[in-house]
Amino acid sequence: MGLAAVAPAPHSERIRSAWAVLDKVLDPEVPALSVCDLGIVREVIEHEDGLEVVLTPTYSGCPATEVIEHDVLQAIESAGLGPARATLRRAPAWTTDWISAEGRRRLSDYGIAPPGAVARADGAVPIRFFGRRIDANTPSCPRCGSGETERLSAFGATACKALYRCLACREPFEHFKPI
Repeated sequence: MGLAAVAPAPHSERIRSAWAVLDKVLDPEVPALSVCDLGIVREVIEHEDGLEVVLTPTYSGCPATEVIEHDVLQAIESAGLGPARATLRRAPAWTTDWISAEGRRRLSDYGIAPPGAVARADGAVPIRFFGRRIDANTPSCPRCGSGETERLSAFGATACKALYRCLACREPFEHFKPI
């Protein structure tokens, strides 16, 4: 059974409360970020029979999608804002440009170099190939701030991160890949 749309005030108290609750739901793979910081909560819609939370997964094969959906719905229900349902919206595709400024700060504080902006003015995202040499596109070390870093592996603990090492402090760190 679908949710029947209602014409609530654009920023009803229930929707504001839902956004506040969702801002506390942590990403299971990078628990320094909320699902709102990550930019995967796209919309909260109030319907006559409940809330609809629109989510865009970071990529279509992301293993955390089901966990995130569960955690989002559980948080809404626990806050007394339910019933609710989640809708996955895969277009437009998620991009690291959607990570909030606060999210980028939290990534760095957590020890993961945040991605740089990648979208061009026309919305296209260029494909980039990186070697292990130092160049202008390598991330700075989140621990000491040095720009002298090298990529060790295209993949870190998850497919959305790469493994780097700082040549100054010698510490390894992950970099959230820009997509």
